[in-house]
Amino acid sequence: MTYDEVVQIGDTYLLPLVSELYGLEGYEISRINPHDGGRNIAYNYEKDGADAKILRIAFLNDRSREDFLAEVQYIRYLFEHGGSVSNVINSRKGNLLEEITHHNDTFFVCLFEKAKGKHLVENNYQYREGVPITEYYYNCGKTLGKLHQLSKGYTPVQRRYSFLDKYNAEYIEKLIPDSLSRLKEKLVALLTTVEGLERSNESYGMIHFDYGDGNYHIDFDTGQITVYDFDNSCFCWYMCDLASIWRNGVGWIQFETDANKRKEFMDDYFKVCLEGYRSETNIGDAMLDQLPLFIQINLLENIVDAFECMQHAGEEPEYDEALSYLIKCMEEDIPYMGFFHEIYSCEEPFEYALKEAAGEVYDS
Repeated sequence: MTYDEVVQIGDTYLLPLVSELYGLEGYEISRINPHDGGRNIAYNYEKDGADAKILRIAFLNDRSREDFLAEVQYIRYLFEHGGSVSNVINSRKGNLLEEITHHNDTFFVCLFEKAKGKHLVENNYQYREGVPITEYYYNCGKTLGKLHQLSKGYTPVQRRYSFLDKYNAEYIEKLIPDSLSRLKEKLVALLTTVEGLERSNESYGMIHFDYGDGNYHIDFDTGQITVYDFDNSCFCWYMCDLASIWRNGVGWIQFETDANKRKEFMDDYFKVCLEGYRSETNIGDAMLDQLPLFIQINLLENIVDAFECMQHAGEEPEYDEALSYLIKCMEEDIPYMGFFHEIYSCEEPFEYALKEAAGEVYDS
């Protein structure tokens, strides 16, 4: 089923039913433009005198009812224990998750409180007037640290899957084309390394697994960050989310021509993020030393996601400049996503010239 087909079903069948299920009569409804690779349809609900809400309709068969339940139960736990997240709203039936069947197709529906504030990009990447940007870096770490600290005390009712349940040699072999044999070898070798990492309560638990400025709003009056979109949440090492924080920082300095200055900025940026993080929870120095490894894991997830999106769309594999860059970094063991390496171009950040890459990417 395609996105457009679901939109049509939504307009004629799902949205009226959802309005009744959640008591949304009188709300103005607008569809939120999907991002590349999006697996859901989302709608904005607004009404004078009422808090805005976000409706999510999942239509792909890549996740089970148990997966969705585990996600929304975790979100509710975080919210009830002081985590800065968009709470999930019960239906009139008292359910966190509603399952709707239409002509043999199943849709999973959740309603969320809309996070206060807006995306950083909607504010033209300008932070709060008169406040140093370091407050934002600190709050990024602090907000995540609070979520991780809560995860350390979380006992799930419905257990979410673990990172290695999905990302394993069998899945890589099935997903990645045989023409990319070198990439397959590197991905499997990385996963083998990950399997050997410690999994203590202080290092491993439920994480967001997509923590970035596209998945939280900032209240520009107070600086508070409210996190949402736990669609990828799973049991994993907390360092994976910290690696995402590191990656989010590259945008602030990506056009700097001097690699040493980029390195100096990233060290300072991540130090401030860690100060915020450690104000809420602990992270051992031994795990922090593994940051380059977890950035590679972040890279692995991005590569896998790209191929999954092609698969869902029924497309033949295509290797554009951005994906070719990621593949090159993985195949050549280039650390830190190549940000301090000669492969990186500040004129075309995180892109790799296909005319140069063709022989290596296509003929691996």
